[in-house]
Amino acid sequence: MTYTTLNISRTGHVATVTLDRPDVRNAFNELTIAEITRAFRELGEQNDLRAIVLAANGPAFCAGADLNWMKKMAGYTHAENQADALQLAEMLRTIYLCPHPVVARVQGDCYAGGMGLVAACDIVVAAEAVQFCLSEVRLGLIPATIAPYVIKAMGEQAARRYFLTAERFDAAQALRLGFAHEVVAVEALDDKVGEIVKALVNNSPHAVQQAKVLVREVSGQTVNDALLADTAQRIAHIRASEQGREGVASFLEKRKPAWLL
Repeated sequence: MTYTTLNISRTGHVATVTLDRPDVRNAFNELTIAEITRAFRELGEQNDLRAIVLAANGPAFCAGADLNWMKKMAGYTHAENQADALQLAEMLRTIYLCPHPVVARVQGDCYAGGMGLVAACDIVVAAEAVQFCLSEVRLGLIPATIAPYVIKAMGEQAARRYFLTAERFDAAQALRLGFAHEVVAVEALDDKVGEIVKALVNNSPHAVQQAKVLVREVSGQTVNDALLADTAQRIAHIRASEQGREGVASFLEKRKPAWLL
């Protein structure tokens, strides 16, 4: 895989996708969007992967849209704007639906569309000094394409405030809102990400993938007979799966499961 705006590396069962436009604070344009989409599609098809880390080079994680791209968009027709926005929406959906768990390593400030990137990930680890901002309304815009993911990540009530005010908030507030799962000193960022990735890699790859789907498909559902039947079917299916049987057997036999050998 060859990329212009990203660096992609792999160690064992873990891949790292690194935004690599530090000179523009990793702001994205149409090329970055296309490359992120392609990277996550291709990595999602690698069955031996167990986790993906989304990281960034430079002092900022992602400043949202690139200025030159925004200038170009100013001259777009309505149809062109809609097609362009759909590309961004598809990028976010590709990350969100990636079969492998995705961990965001947020080392620097994260604004606007950058918050959408982070919200589409499964687990978010941020450095203490990181500032977040949904800045769209300052420019007369709205955070429309990122809204499904950001609202899920921080909740409707918090989104009401930060979508409307465009206030900056720090990593500690992101943690309180549930937008970030862990906040650590910047020098401890890699250790914390590594700790989480190790936990992911140690678990059954099939169960981790199915647990990700479970959260996505059960969240917000009404607890009724249909949901009970659905969840019962899910556990019955995974109990009978190869890794389900192996996991239980290894536990009872006090040995490592096959996926760790």
